[in-house]
Amino acid sequence: MEILAVLQPLIVLLQGASAEGLRLVGFGFAVGTAVLGSGIGMGYLFGQTIASIHRQPEALQVSQTWLFVGIGLVEAQALFGLAFALLIGLGIF
Repeated sequence: MEILAVLQPLIVLLQGASAEGLRLVGFGFAVGTAVLGSGIGMGYLFGQTIASIHRQPEALQVSQTWLFVGIGLVEAQALFGLAFALLIGLGIF
């Protein structure tokens, strides 16, 4: 029920919204989810790497290598999200 209480003002706003306004709402949503998802992924990645190094200090090099691979994948996801958000914001997509 709380979700309906939160969504009701948004639904009222969207009923009288133009296509430009809806496009900007989509832009904000796309940017927010891309950045939020990347932040969560990066925090989880660093936390698990620190835990694995704590458990096995001799495996530092292997953990560090996979950490950098993971950072690259998380950052690529963030860049794709921002690119799609720009496509939405500019009206191309």
